[in-house]
Amino acid sequence: MNEDIRIHSWPCSYYLDTSKQWVSGRLSLTPVAIKFTADKTGELLVNFHLSSISEIKKEASNLIFSSLTILEKNTKHWFSSLQPSRNVVFNILEHFWREQLLSSQGAGAEASALQATKGKELVGLMTGSQKRLEDTAKVLHYQGEQFDNIMRGLNKIEGDMDVADRLLTELESPSWWPFSSKLWKAPLETKPKETATVSDSKNQEGIIIRIPVIITHRTDSNVKPGKLTLFASGLEISDCNSQVIHRFDSKDVDDIRVHTPYEISIRQRFIGKPDTSYRLLSAKMPEAIPILEMQFSKKIQFLEDALGFVGARKSPQVDLGTSIWQAATGLLGGVVQPGSPVGGRDGPDNDQIQLQKQEKISQEEAKELKQILKKLKGLALETEAELERQDEALDSITTSVDRATLNIDKQNRRIKKLT
Repeated sequence: MNEDIRIHSWPCSYYLDTSKQWVSGRLSLTPVAIKFTADKTGELLVNFHLSSISEIKKEASNLIFSSLTILEKNTKHWFSSLQPSRNVVFNILEHFWREQLLSSQGAGAEASALQATKGKELVGLMTGSQKRLEDTAKVLHYQGEQFDNIMRGLNKIEGDMDVADRLLTELESPSWWPFSSKLWKAPLETKPKETATVSDSKNQEGIIIRIPVIITHRTDSNVKPGKLTLFASGLEISDCNSQVIHRFDSKDVDDIRVHTPYEISIRQRFIGKPDTSYRLLSAKMPEAIPILEMQFSKKIQFLEDALGFVGARKSPQVDLGTSIWQAATGLLGGVVQPGSPVGGRDGPDNDQIQLQKQEKISQEEAKELKQILKKLKGLALETEAELERQDEALDSITTSVDRATLNIDKQNRRIKKLT
């Protein structure tokens, strides 16, 4: 993720201690830093890392003007005349500051990144791939349950059609027909079985991901902290006390707009009344966007500021995915069997030279990578089997719907004759 992405900027005034005066400009927030640029000169007066902040407070300057103070190491920075309001800026800055401290990219992240070995980087990449595949499996599992529910519903419809067919046959038969009692008893015997099959269906879905967010409802200027929870069937927005503010089922979502890698808006349209719309900002949003893109592929839209994010994920990642697998097998082969050639067709000499250039990984990292690769293979096979099962279920559903449509048309014609 590009650390120079501007998440938000606000017009405000900054107290310049050297000249003892307030300077108008813009306060900007990036994924890892806070900056202030003067309007007149364009000079960057403030630029420090989020991890260096020790405190963010709301205070009053000169006992009158509401201000926001940021304590960075031993320096206190004063910001006033914040637009749209001090509370909005405070909530957003505090959210990203806390998430930065809680994440692995907080204080000392740069130093730890320099010390990270190639093995750790590879383990991190493979773990991320495993998490994405697990999320995909959860969504597919829920879709499979939905198909099962549809099949149960269609089976019930077919049972009702059989009952209706018997009743129509009874009505069409002449009054002297001696077998009418058996026809009337048939539906009573089948009814308990039908209700039992319907009552057996249970919808117990799991949480795919839950992240802290800053919530803006419609066009309100007020923001408040909360949580975004993604399920296989939709998504849920709740406050800090886990009280549900709004739940969107998948069918209720009309569009999702990705404004930046850290900010999205979700909307449900209505006719004759205002749309239901929420704008969500989060430091963890890059983790949720791929899942939203998978669930709402036809409804999600990446705006101009987010195109770089989706491009960085999609275009190079296609080659990156294959290179990860090649690097994983190559490095594992170099550690477990250092003398054996890796790569096969290109010749052992080139591969040996490449392995010598690469940094060796430890036995523990190799073992962990083997376990991850084994899990990935199992998940891939399960996902493939589930997709095949769902294809068969779709064919069965299509056939059942066509059969039910023909039966309904046939029974409609019979009812018209009776009336």
